[in-house]
Amino acid sequence: MRTLYHGARIFDGTGAAPGAGDVVVEDGRIIAVGTGLDGDTGVDLTGHALLPGLIDCHVHVMVSEYDVLRQLEAPHSLQYYSAARNLGLLLDCGLTTVRDAAGADLGTRRAVDLGLVRGPRLRIAVTMLSQTGGHADPWLPSGHCVPVLPGSPALPGGVVDGVDQMRTRVRELVRAGADWVKVAASGGVMSPGTDPRRPQFSPEELRTAVTEASVAGLGVMAHAQATAGVRNAVLAGVRSVEHGIYLDDDVVSMMLDRGTVLVPTLIAPYSVLHAAQNGAAVGESALLKVREVIEAHRDSFRRAVAAGVPVAMGTDAIGYPHGRNLEELALMRDGGMSPAEVLVSATSAAASLLGLRDELGTLEPGKRADLVVVRGDPLELDTLRERVRAVVKDGVLAAGRLPGDEA
Repeated sequence: MRTLYHGARIFDGTGAAPGAGDVVVEDGRIIAVGTGLDGDTGVDLTGHALLPGLIDCHVHVMVSEYDVLRQLEAPHSLQYYSAARNLGLLLDCGLTTVRDAAGADLGTRRAVDLGLVRGPRLRIAVTMLSQTGGHADPWLPSGHCVPVLPGSPALPGGVVDGVDQMRTRVRELVRAGADWVKVAASGGVMSPGTDPRRPQFSPEELRTAVTEASVAGLGVMAHAQATAGVRNAVLAGVRSVEHGIYLDDDVVSMMLDRGTVLVPTLIAPYSVLHAAQNGAAVGESALLKVREVIEAHRDSFRRAVAAGVPVAMGTDAIGYPHGRNLEELALMRDGGMSPAEVLVSATSAAASLLGLRDELGTLEPGKRADLVVVRGDPLELDTLRERVRAVVKDGVLAAGRLPGDEA
């Protein structure tokens, strides 16, 4: 049966200005886009906009809060039920595809694919790889090891040193069903004892990760905040730099020349502050680092945007941003992108980064019918989340209600 969505302003994901148009969907695919089209059944979207399904390139669906004490007290299986809730919240806000940057395993991805859990389709990194004493090393100054997530047979260990261990661990990630390999090329804000301004992993280790991942057809994403860490990661051939807090002109030029995508996660520092303000036991070292990086983060993003570095939307969603991911869009606009460019970063640009441009990211014939119905102007980013009325995934209503549907 052909379903005609008509009367909407269409933002097709290419960056073209929104315009009147119709979209026809059949068997989960878009079969026509234009004006004056017909179908077997119709959905009147007068007063609404129609967008491609949105994509967040950096989430953590298995992590629901920053409070390590509460995590330690939680039963092991609770994380999976929390993840099911998180996935639903992501879908409700218009995200039909997300890249999980560590934590979600093959079973979580398969649960969504099988329809056991409602949520966006997943691309998974499984585990973040880190050097000893690095951003993902769970060792604490107290001598205790407290991982962000409880151990699981489905999650290979994250700490590796040297090219031989790196090669083995990447192969283990491939075996575990990873779609991406994630490396920590610098210290981080949330890891005690690490400095986000210092690089981690040697260039040789990073190159090994990229080479071994490419053998399996996988890309590498790099947690990289330090200038030198970003440089090392870009030279190694990673496909995306996550965060990019300390970018100088040379690194920006290098990213531009090599087509390295920036996933900025501008909302991430604010989510840490929000958690602390609402009673989460966030470590003092993390709070100090958050306050130190916010301005540098904004400045680096502006520098990258002004130079034309490709950008894909990502939030580093943990706790506070689950379901509030679209707040990232206004921050990106405030950092120098036009509203249309921001929406492209969350649609076609994100799909390109994830290797899904043939299937997703634009409203074009042949693409999967992932649609977001929004009241009013799609370029009014500050209130976009509140105006999401319905989400269609693979041609099926997945969240909200379509106009005219009173059921």
